[in-house]
Amino acid sequence: MKEKMDKPRKRWITDWWPNRLNLKILRQNQPGANPYGEGYNYIREVAELDVDAVIRDLKRLMRNSQDWWPADFGHYGPLFIRLAWHSAGSYRIFDGRGGARDGSIRFPPRINWPDNINLDKAIRLLWPVKKKYGRRLSWADLIILAGTVALEDMGVKIIGFGLGREDIYEPDESPDWGEEEEMLTGERRYEEGKLKGPYAATEMGLIYVNPAGPGGVPDPKLSAQEIRAVFAKMGMNDEETVA
Repeated sequence: MKEKMDKPRKRWITDWWPNRLNLKILRQNQPGANPYGEGYNYIREVAELDVDAVIRDLKRLMRNSQDWWPADFGHYGPLFIRLAWHSAGSYRIFDGRGGARDGSIRFPPRINWPDNINLDKAIRLLWPVKKKYGRRLSWADLIILAGTVALEDMGVKIIGFGLGREDIYEPDESPDWGEEEEMLTGERRYEEGKLKGPYAATEMGLIYVNPAGPGGVPDPKLSAQEIRAVFAKMGMNDEETVA
């Protein structure tokens, strides 16, 4: 379902002067916004984390289906894998923005994208683990660790995992996600048939491509070309994309 964003609303300075330099992004996520205090050092805290205990808790959580959001086939693994992938999948090499490094999938606009529907449920399911380990485990690390543990719990051999992703505590307004005024449209991000600038998704509200095909048209050849181009802008080669 497409969501229009052209309802009557208050006009802001940026509406009248869209090319005005936004200096507010330089003051995002100040130390005072951190709920653990300005002296909080996540790297020191996570060094004391009992990782094995977290993994055990995650494995129990994945098998504990909740009535308010039942697990498919009794296991939340696929949901957590999707959460981890969609957390990482907004990354683009053009400016290094997006991705899983700061847990920003918890905030708008990312959590509200059509491509991320119901991932708020996955984050809510992880709350008991986050609450238990608090300052020693960031949301950013927990989200990716949950996806990793899910793969391992379902039989995939894991190479390893690295901790150290520090959370932000308010939406990141620095990325340019696109100029479209309607979700699931992408006509403004193309120039001479190619994605322009930083954009690494074909439509507003997606993290990569439309699964139905380019522009919703099921064309296998064009889909392959689009997938190659989009995943390259995410820093992935053909082998990594296929994998």
